[in-house]
Amino acid sequence: TDADQEIIQELQKGAFLIKQETIQHQYPHCWRCKKPILYRATEQWFASIDKFREMLLQAIQQVRWIPGWGKDRIYNMIANRGDWCISRQRIWGVPIPIFYCANCGKEIINDQTISHLQNLFRQHGSDVWFAREAAELLPSGFNCPVCAAQEFTKETDIMDVWFDSGSSHLAVLEQPDTWPELHWPAELYLEGSDQHRGWFNSSLTTSVAVRAQAPYKAVLTHGFVVDEQGRKMSKSMGNVVDPLKVIKQMGADILRLWVSSADYRDDISASPNILKQITEAYRKIRNTSRFLLSNLYDFDPSVDQVNYQELTEIDRWALVSLQRLIQKALKGYYDYEYHVVYHAIHNFCVVDLSAFYLDMIKDRLYTSSAQGRERRAAQTVLYKTLHVLVRLLTPILVFTSEEIWRYLPKKEEDPVSVQLADLPQVKEDYLDLELEQKWERLLNIRAEVTAVLETARKEKLIGNSLEAEVFLYASGELYDFLRREETNLPTIFIVSKVSLHQLKDRQDACPTKGRQDAYLTKDRQDACPTKGRQDACPTNNNLLPVVEQSSYLSKAKNIPDLTVAVRRVKGAKCTRCWIFNEKVGLNAEHPDLCPRCLEVIKAGNFT
Repeated sequence: TDADQEIIQELQKGAFLIKQETIQHQYPHCWRCKKPILYRATEQWFASIDKFREMLLQAIQQVRWIPGWGKDRIYNMIANRGDWCISRQRIWGVPIPIFYCANCGKEIINDQTISHLQNLFRQHGSDVWFAREAAELLPSGFNCPVCAAQEFTKETDIMDVWFDSGSSHLAVLEQPDTWPELHWPAELYLEGSDQHRGWFNSSLTTSVAVRAQAPYKAVLTHGFVVDEQGRKMSKSMGNVVDPLKVIKQMGADILRLWVSSADYRDDISASPNILKQITEAYRKIRNTSRFLLSNLYDFDPSVDQVNYQELTEIDRWALVSLQRLIQKALKGYYDYEYHVVYHAIHNFCVVDLSAFYLDMIKDRLYTSSAQGRERRAAQTVLYKTLHVLVRLLTPILVFTSEEIWRYLPKKEEDPVSVQLADLPQVKEDYLDLELEQKWERLLNIRAEVTAVLETARKEKLIGNSLEAEVFLYASGELYDFLRREETNLPTIFIVSKVSLHQLKDRQDACPTKGRQDAYLTKDRQDACPTKGRQDACPTNNNLLPVVEQSSYLSKAKNIPDLTVAVRRVKGAKCTRCWIFNEKVGLNAEHPDLCPRCLEVIKAGNFT
């Protein structure tokens, strides 16, 4: 700015200044000291890429770019870039191996000088360039090729630091004495999106120039970590999330799960609130694993596993669901889409397991004969599920997975650490498409029943679902389908009793037909759609009155020809399985048990 004022004064003195005003515009500043940058033209060394530009563009086509837009970005950069300015005015770095004749000023670099410098660098390192004079760096008796003089100076500029990093593939991958297991080219280059102009670019340029091939097979680009509002993190703003503090407070696995949960192709938000949400997701995964593990305490996979053919349908469905998880997770890992893996595992734990399968098998696990096939079948699925789940989780939740593996029942062939175990593979013989479609239909029906149960619970008609009796009214093929599954429906809905009826018979079965006192409360009596008439409940009736008890009825929202009704089930509650049964109390010795639990207790084989 001082120079600006002097320039203005000189222009005014010579009457050359036409106009002077102050404007506001963007101006580059030094990233370190924040002061304005003054551009000035200086002599530099440039490397032309024109002679191998097409080779660079062809090499780009042979690389797998993740995400795909990275390919277009670097392709356009290479196609339109000019010469590479390879010199930098710094005191120390990789020297530019050029000499100058002190007599004629000719720049000197040829095979003879390069070969001699190679030997010196190999023996003494590149610092020899800075430690010795020019005459000591040239072959003995060397003369200037132009004027034959023997006095020389050396270049003081160094190579662009991107040349250093751009040559790292050769420095790292071709050191058989140091890293014999590494091979050129690299499997993967991994960096931020700014490196299309930097490391990815310079590495490609040096590699194609020397070997006519890209130095990497795949390149993965990620965004940057920002705060919850999408702002760049900085100490001055106080929005920095310190990874070490997160690890100390929450554990390293929480940090790893947060990374895997985000789509890294864009910028990733981090904040205490976001990490708290991840902690909740982690807790659900951990608690699901803990439930599986806690029910395998007496299970020996070498002895107690039940053959696939002897498993129940719901068990086989669970294994189908497990194979679908493996498919999604393996594809996610292969595609470097870790957020897909995270969501697949989290959804599997929360929806497929906790909200459905585990709820369904609790009765078998807790009340069936300890050594019986039904309980062992459920344990077989739990074992297979956890054995798969822990291996799928290992790349992300490394510490949690190791903890689970330590207590998981083992076979002789299992490695001592889960880190040494292979990722699970899909078992094609478990993929029963017909079974999968059938249970998808049953799950849809279950969702309709659950909605009606929830309404009954809110209205205090029932407490939990086992206090309910469900009436299903269906017609046509749906009725036939439900009739085939009728014995399994109480288990699927987790209720004490299910009755199936033809939809057309519901009117004739209406228990309020011919009477007006069906509802227990006056407002329900007034709302009774059959009040004052003797025919029947209309098909679209949302409430089905029942003698001496209230019952809620609703047409299924998403399934034609299905109506669901719920009432409080008759009978007493078995204190062991909690299922209501009209036969509880008939046995004098065990008046609080149902016949099924009584049989297990008498056999003495219970958990």
